[in-house]
Amino acid sequence: MTTEQLVRNPIVTGRVTADIASQSPRDVVAAMFSFDLDDGKVDLDAVERIREREFDDWISATAQSGLFSPQEIEALARSWHADPRSLFEALLTDADDMTRKRYEIAWDSLDEADSLEYA
Repeated sequence: MTTEQLVRNPIVTGRVTADIASQSPRDVVAAMFSFDLDDGKVDLDAVERIREREFDDWISATAQSGLFSPQEIEALARSWHADPRSLFEALLTDADDMTRKRYEIAWDSLDEADSLEYA
């Protein structure tokens, strides 16, 4: 069965919708926005944007996905603003151990840079 046939099949579409509906918004975000880790390089710009609470790209993408209600999008945005690391962790959900470690080192190095800046 082709992707188009699967999408047009009401039985399959209903199952996929039910599967998505049964997931937490955090899990859906993790699936949607996992870092593109193919090249093995750390996306330091993304890490900095998350730390600086610049979530517009992720909020816009969740809104455009059609997978979230406006209330869920607002709740996600509030949770990310309260704890930016929660988005960072969600993006690393499917990362291997070495990639996760590289990103955590990048996050921690920015913590150290912030400490030195204000010392």
